[in-house]
Amino acid sequence: MINENNFFDTEILLENERARLTSLKADDIDELDKVAYEPSIWQLGMSNIKEQKDLEEYIDIALKEKTTKISYPFLIFDKQTNSVAGSTRYANISFQHKKLEIGWTWIHPKHQGTGLNKACKFLLLQYAFEQLKFNRVELKTDVLNRQSQKAMRKIGAKEEGIFRCHSITSSGRIRDTIFFSIINNEWKEIKTSIFRDVV
Repeated sequence: MINENNFFDTEILLENERARLTSLKADDIDELDKVAYEPSIWQLGMSNIKEQKDLEEYIDIALKEKTTKISYPFLIFDKQTNSVAGSTRYANISFQHKKLEIGWTWIHPKHQGTGLNKACKFLLLQYAFEQLKFNRVELKTDVLNRQSQKAMRKIGAKEEGIFRCHSITSSGRIRDTIFFSIINNEWKEIKTSIFRDVV
């Protein structure tokens, strides 16, 4: 049984016909190096990865957050193209309050709009609600990131509001952040309707 004591030490593998999510490792940099430097990925993100040292730091921070039981980062593998596409993670994980956030998701543009992100979100939501038995999954994005907001709405997430002056981006811009969520009693309907083509 997965619980707070063993979750962060578990080698989680989430997989369906389209996507495979594996626990991020330091040596995954070799594959991520092939897809991480497209400027459009980071235009509205909190990070700005321009070269390998930036990617090394990004991975190092993600793995340190796993060690300190804050986040659980994943490598995204696109089974359709047989290639690594990016990364995502569970973050702000609270077993006490049975909630977590899905975020820090970035996918190379050649994989965007192909159904890969939806397949990944299904795997992450299913595990959170059906294996971890959590009550709440949060998602958030820059108020300027219309594409991300549209994607969140398309998977059934409900908009909860805007946190003004919520964070500061890598460029120094003060960001307003829009929050969404899905809760456990909504999951069954979302799974069988929105994700019916993924299940």
